[in-house]
Amino acid sequence: MSMVRTEQIMGMPITVEAVGAGAAAKVSIDEIFEYFRKIDARYSTYKKDSEISRINGGLARSGWSEEMRRILELCEQTKQETDGYFDINHNGQLDPSGLVKGWAINQAAGQLRATDIANFRIEAGGDIQAGGHNSQAKPWKIGIRNPFNRDEIIKVVEVSNQGVATSGTAIRGQHIYNPHAPDKPITDIASLTVIGPDIYEADRFATGAFAMGEQGIAFIESRPGLEGYMIKPDKTAVFTSGFERYAR
Repeated sequence: MSMVRTEQIMGMPITVEAVGAGAAAKVSIDEIFEYFRKIDARYSTYKKDSEISRINGGLARSGWSEEMRRILELCEQTKQETDGYFDINHNGQLDPSGLVKGWAINQAAGQLRATDIANFRIEAGGDIQAGGHNSQAKPWKIGIRNPFNRDEIIKVVEVSNQGVATSGTAIRGQHIYNPHAPDKPITDIASLTVIGPDIYEADRFATGAFAMGEQGIAFIESRPGLEGYMIKPDKTAVFTSGFERYAR
């Protein structure tokens, strides 16, 4: 038996599913959605009164929250780990959304585990943290969509206690850019799905690797604990050496 709920927050559908949990699960899920609303209020660049918008408007560093300081430190760390391909500075404005989503999903998963909910799925805009098993007591099945036909699932992976993130241009167009060639659209890759030890790791590195273009899959191969599946514009796929152990 599962308890499933979806709400539209942060400009995307967010789904929380808890398996085999009792009445306490409803309270926990309520708290998770309230948490995502707080994340949206702090980090949305579309909200004029969000903390990130106020920082972009000139808010002094002394006025930043401790959480914001930590997030921006993690963004800088990710920038260094990806040789500058993950960069939240866009024309002088900061946008940490490429890291915040995965980080927030991972934090939410920790909240569920803290209330003894071990079997769950949290999905936000296609990025997923899977905990334990599904309602059939099996690993969670996650579909990878065809970037040329969003209604088609072209690959299914099975994961447990891991994160799966996909970066691509199918939904939002060219929203990821190569900081080393910012005026040149990324055209040699259609989508890149990354499986990681948690959604924070999978999401931030999927974003950075996608910015690398076709070479991103080699970067994912080089990172311990990550596996990837890249779809090219010619509709062929390239994947890392350990990816097939998850594929079904």
